Amino acid sequence: MNNQSNPSVSNSERNDQVKMHIEVVFALPKEQHVIDIEVPEQSTVDDAIRESKIMEKYPEIDLDVNKTGIFGKPAKRDAVLHPGDRVEIYRPLLCDPKEMRKLRAKEGKETRSGA
Repeated sequence: MNNQSNPSVSNSERNDQVKMHIEVVFALPKEQHVIDIEVPEQSTVDDAIRESKIMEKYPEIDLDVNKTGIFGKPAKRDAVLHPGDRVEIYRPLLCDPKEMRKLRAKEGKETRSGA
């Protein structure tokens, strides 16, 4: 039976498949954690995150809240990976970037005007 045509066969059971190297990355303000793993071809973002076991080290990761991406571009968790991909798990934004730019611009004007 061809394992790829049987969706009930998990990736861990696909040991006979060709593996590909990918990275799973989670960055905190003062550290970046990169995990190099081998996953079967046709693995998804979600498969790679589970295989990396990164959520055991960082239990604050909630995949219902944290967005994911591949090489800085948003990607759904069911996106199929390619050899060499870097899966990224993003932390939620603490503030709106547009509002922060406005605030910095306002502070800059006040500083220049001497107010």
